[in-house]
This record gives sequence, C-alpha cells and structure tokens, in this order.
Amino acid sequence: MKNTKSLTPISDKQTETKAEVLKLGIDIHKREYVVVHQLDNQSPKSPQKFSPDAFLTWIAGQRDRAIRIVTCYEAGCFGYVLHRQLESMGIENFVVRPRNWDDYGSKVKTDARDARELCSHLDRFLAGNERALSVVRVPTEEQERSRSLSRQRDTLSKELKRLQNVGISNARYYGYELQMSWWKSCNFKKLLEELPDYLIAILQPFQAVLAAIDKQFRETTAREERSANRKLPVGLGALTASILDNEFRDYTRFKNRREVASYTGLCPGEASSGGTRKQGSINKHGNPRIRHNLVEAVWRFLQFQPDYEPIKYWKQRMCNEPFGKAKKKMTVAIARRFAVDWWRINTGQIEPEAVGLRVAYPTAYSTRALREGRVAKVNAKTM
Repeated sequence: MKNTKSLTPISDKQTETKAEVLKLGIDIHKREYVVVHQLDNQSPKSPQKFSPDAFLTWIAGQRDRAIRIVTCYEAGCFGYVLHRQLESMGIENFVVRPRNWDDYGSKVKTDARDARELCSHLDRFLAGNERALSVVRVPTEEQERSRSLSRQRDTLSKELKRLQNVGISNARYYGYELQMSWWKSCNFKKLLEELPDYLIAILQPFQAVLAAIDKQFRETTAREERSANRKLPVGLGALTASILDNEFRDYTRFKNRREVASYTGLCPGEASSGGTRKQGSINKHGNPRIRHNLVEAVWRFLQFQPDYEPIKYWKQRMCNEPFGKAKKKMTVAIARRFAVDWWRINTGQIEPEAVGLRVAYPTAYSTRALREGRVAKVNAKTM
C-alpha cells in the first residue's frame, strides 16, 4: 500500500493573491456612474452602473483586490468633487481632458464605450505612454474658489449684454431705436417721457434687472482689481493681471516656455509631411480666457510700452501693414512672447525692465490709495 498523506483543504482566501493594480475608467453623470475596471494585464470587465453613493461604497470594498487602485474620469461640469473624495480614501485618481473617443469614426457614443476607452487609455498611460491621456492639473480648493469668483464677472457681463439686447430688440419690433445704454437711470428717465406706455411696460422689468446686474458687475470688477495691488506693466491693467493670476493659478507649475505658450493656445497649427511644412492659424488648444486677455493687453502695449522688445521688433512692420490678417498674426506673436515673459517675471527669473517693460501701480490702485491718503489727512486734522 502506498503511504498517503492527509491533504487539508485550502480556503479560497489562502489561494487569492492581490493584483498589482486595479484600473478603473469612470464616465460620470449626475445620477449614475458607468465604470469599467481592469486587473493588471487582464481584459477589461463589462461595464457596471452605480449611483454616486453606491460607487464610493463599492470602490472602498475593492482594497482587498489590489495593492494599488488607479482611477480616471473626464473633467467637466462636476468639477473635482469626486477626485477629492477618491483621494481622501487613499485612491490614486487622474482627471483627464475630455475628448472624442471614437478614433475610427464609427459614430457610436455610449457611456459604456467612453468608460471602456478611459480604462484602456489609463492602462496604456500607466504602462509608460504619457500621450495616452492628457491629465488636467487639479487646483487647490482655494485656487478653484478664487477662479470661480473671477469667472463670475464674465457671466455677469454676458448677462448684461444679453438683456440689454433684449430691450433693444423689443423696441425695434415696435419701430423704436434705443441706444446701448438705454437701461441706465438717466437714459431711462428720458424714455419714460418719449416711449408709449405699452413699450415702457415691456422694458421696465428688464431695466430693473439690468440695474441690479450692473451693480454686482461693478462690485465684482472692483474686487478683482483690488487683488492685483502691486506694480504691473503699464497698459496691462489690474483687472487683466488678476484674471491672468487666477487662470494660470500657479506659475511655478510650468517647467519651460513651451508649456506656457501651449497653455495660451496661441501656438500655430501645423500640417507637415515629407519635405513640406505648413503652419496655419493658432490651434486655440489652451485656456481661452488667458488668450483673449493677452491679445487685448498687446493692443494697449502698442501705445504704452514702446520699448518692450517684441513691440520694437514688430511695430515698424505693423505700421506698414493695413489692418488685416498680417497685423493680427503679429499681435498674436507679441501676445505669445508676453505670456512667456509674464511667466518669467512671476517666477522671479527676470525683472520687467530686463525686457523693456515699464512698471507702475495700476490706476485703480493709485486712485484708491490717493483717496485713502486724503481720508487719513482729514482725520489727522480733525483730531
């Protein structure tokens, strides 16, 4: 007879070993998350649907399955709430730039497909392909709130223009022409005497709302200007400097001038193949608020900063060119250069004078300081 050793059954827990990495692609919506997960180099699993609360409970129970859990989802209207929730649970998360995942033009877009593509690209990203995902830098909570307040001014400005045009449109419908500032109190008092009662009844509610929005708009503008109470290049303006500060968030996060120029979206598009090279219009692949404010600032620099290096280089050619595409291209070139110089100034690499920029306290700051100084003198005399 053969000697047989008694074999003790091994439990499932003893045979299970943790995977190295659990990767999840998450397509998020208000009421539902669609999730595709992949363990190590295995095939991605079928999509699963969760409510937001159920997903957090589910992923907390996945810690026993892998040593490392990595997730990703697209940036959008839901902000960084989920990102911070995952990080607080010790889970590594990437917020990525939204894109069309239909690479082959099949014209099929579903939540499950987006989640599957996110998981697949995350797998390639973690394997070393940095171009598989475009990771968004997550701001701190303070930076995010400051930026939202800065963008609030743009929202108020757009609403002001929209309702202003609604009033003009209504008047034009009945054969009357109104000026752009028809809703301001001094102008509207005149309209009360000139326009018929039925039209006044239509315009009056809009006028009341416009007056309230204008008040908030002015207060928001003053708040933004106060945040830039330092010496600035003449012509830049306190408001523009404040917007740039809030949109760039942290100047030190850029490693070189190429990253700065790319973030502005002012770099030319390119279509090169073989021995041919063709550059086109700007790619607009960046932050539009920064781009618009930089271009506006350059037009002011043409008057206030004649010694600025790129102004000196381009100004003669701009004077000889009629207003058109050529002049706009030169303006874009100056704006792209100033973005780099502004980054170098704010990171302490150079002084503004090194590139020919004159600096001074902005008008809004100087006016306020002068007013406060006068008040101090009056108080001193009365004591």
